[in-house]
Amino acid sequence: MAQGYSSPDQAQEESDRGLADAALRVADLLVQRGETLATAESCTGGWIAKLLTDIAGSSAWFEGGAVTYSNSLKQKLLGVGSATLDRHGAVSRETAIEMVAGALNRFDTAIAVAVTGIAGPTGGTRDKPVGTVWIGWQRRGSDALVEGFRFDGDREAVRRQTAAAALRGIVKILTR
Repeated sequence: MAQGYSSPDQAQEESDRGLADAALRVADLLVQRGETLATAESCTGGWIAKLLTDIAGSSAWFEGGAVTYSNSLKQKLLGVGSATLDRHGAVSRETAIEMVAGALNRFDTAIAVAVTGIAGPTGGTRDKPVGTVWIGWQRRGSDALVEGFRFDGDREAVRRQTAAAALRGIVKILTR
């Protein structure tokens, strides 16, 4: 194999290591601060929670998560308003804000993260193409921080980038 070339399998392994390292960083910071975390996931289907619970001892700082793929579960489990979903859609800044607030309250944690997006390959529109993702982070007692993204790639790539961005945001909140 030529120097500097990496196969798709090697790139995947490096990406997986990067995600695992980011999750470990989150774990270390939560342990240092004695805080707990919850997740509310749509487009990632629980991938963020999986990354966090791959770490032995995660029950000390990871309270749990909800995979709220359908709008009805976003409403029932997280308290997302039907008016929000009707007006802005499931993939929106407003929905991410309500999802993260709902996770924070439902799981009674110090910090929560919520993700909602269109991973593809279908479901995109001109206004919200495949790869559109909104992520919300919130620390109890503070306003939610929300960021919109447009990720490239196939379904797995969008989901992987979403999980990575969510973990980076948690680190930012924990290191402020």
